[in-house]
Amino acid sequence: MSSEPLRIDVALPSGPVTIPASWSPPTGDADRGTVIIAHGAGAGMDHPFLVGLAAALNDDGYATVRFDFPYRAQGRRMPGPAAHAIAAWKAVTSAVRARTDGPVWAAGKSYGGRMASMAAAEGMDVAGLVYLGYPLHAPGKPEKPRAEHLPAVMAPQLFIEGTIDPFIQPLSQFEEVLATCRDARVAWIDGGGHSFEVKGNKRPSDVIGASLAPLVTEFAARFE
Repeated sequence: MSSEPLRIDVALPSGPVTIPASWSPPTGDADRGTVIIAHGAGAGMDHPFLVGLAAALNDDGYATVRFDFPYRAQGRRMPGPAAHAIAAWKAVTSAVRARTDGPVWAAGKSYGGRMASMAAAEGMDVAGLVYLGYPLHAPGKPEKPRAEHLPAVMAPQLFIEGTIDPFIQPLSQFEEVLATCRDARVAWIDGGGHSFEVKGNKRPSDVIGASLAPLVTEFAARFE
């Protein structure tokens, strides 16, 4: 997978922050659009899961952009205010739109996906959103769902979810949340946990990430 490093400026209340990003073109001649991929709270843009997913999407004809949120660019391990991540999503999307006329999709692992949904609820313009394990609530705390903004998301949404992911139990609550969305569907990974690990089927993280690419491309193809 070839890649080009990017530096993207993000305006924050405390001052501008420059975040790193990596742009990878489609492998062949096809150019089906660009998928921006954000990392989860505990890992950066170079996590094997994201690299594997990006490489598989490149093979399917999509350019990909991976980036680090400001807190990682500033050397911190824990996420900062949601507003900072939302600003990063908007800045990255604007930078991508400045270099391509094709459709732009937003995808994110856990925290990264939730921040994309919040940015979209505030008007970030993308063709659609893909959540790779949406963290509806902290494990064991379904009384504190993170979903009040989802009905405001205008773009189509795909939730890729493991059936035993503790972040969406009970599943009945998750399904109720889906029903509040304007245009949402779910792709279930049977027996999958929060990172789509399946008991009895141990696979490297990059292989797991790559295995989800067909779900993303099938979803995106509906709107080409």
